[in-house]
Amino acid sequence: MTGYGPSVPLTRSLPQSSVVVTGASSGIGAATALLLARRGARLTLTARDPHGLAEITDACRRVGALVAAVPLDVTDPDAVTRLAATARHRHGRLDAWINNAAVALYGSLLDTPLDEIRRTFDVDLYGYLHGARAAAPHLREAGGGVLVMVGSLLSELSMPHIGAYAVAKHAVLGLSDALRQELRGDRISVCAVLPGSVDTPLFGWAANRTGRAVRPAGPVVSPGRVAWRIARLLESPRRQVHVGQAAALAALQWRLAPGLVERVCAWYGRDAHFVPDRTAPPSTGNLFEPVPGGRRVTGGWRGRDATRAGAPATLAGRG
Repeated sequence: MTGYGPSVPLTRSLPQSSVVVTGASSGIGAATALLLARRGARLTLTARDPHGLAEITDACRRVGALVAAVPLDVTDPDAVTRLAATARHRHGRLDAWINNAAVALYGSLLDTPLDEIRRTFDVDLYGYLHGARAAAPHLREAGGGVLVMVGSLLSELSMPHIGAYAVAKHAVLGLSDALRQELRGDRISVCAVLPGSVDTPLFGWAANRTGRAVRPAGPVVSPGRVAWRIARLLESPRRQVHVGQAAALAALQWRLAPGLVERVCAWYGRDAHFVPDRTAPPSTGNLFEPVPGGRRVTGGWRGRDATRAGAPATLAGRG
């Protein structure tokens, strides 16, 4: 690979490629798995919830895809290493790895229990590092490949009440940049995907220490839109992409006037994350254990009046 940014796509066509997707039982991961299955990729899927993982695996197989399913927790580096070996063994090689598994935590960084903050970092950051370390040797063996890091608009800017998640996603962007530099000579593209709010179960399953019922800060895009962007990156890698016009506009404004945007985010974020007049008891959500209930691609947030609170001009845009 020459130059700073990634330029090497999959070394063979998508229908012939072996792809790992983490966090595949719901949300962006499930949408990505289904899209890649329809396009003929050979998949190795993982998530903590064996029931949800089995459902998404069956759905992918019904459209004719070759799929291996491996339930695990991405905070276990040995398990992630075995996942990469399974993909290599079942499909003959490994061509792409999509780091996507994530959890969310709502609460003050100064007051939330430290074990919950550490757990957020363990999943959202170290889970990605474990994936990269497991994937890289197999991608090299295949002659190159693509490593996709699913970040967030909060990889670049922050909002109140969701600080632990924002810190972890900031670190994902730094991790992506560092890996890209380390892998310059290995024909491995490292691509960061930065969506705004996405209609996934993440918000309903989030740990919550605020006392208020949470919702995504609008506007909200579909997980299928993020999945399409991820699939596109496998064939045409880019260093970093935003998903949704609102995310792209907010990121641009952040670069041009960071102080102003920071103040606007502090004001907007006071209430944007919460359902009006609805309380919620303290909960660890799915931080430590998966939420039962099987596969869910979306969270049912799109179209709800409670989640369509108008963003201020500095954050607005069509999802």
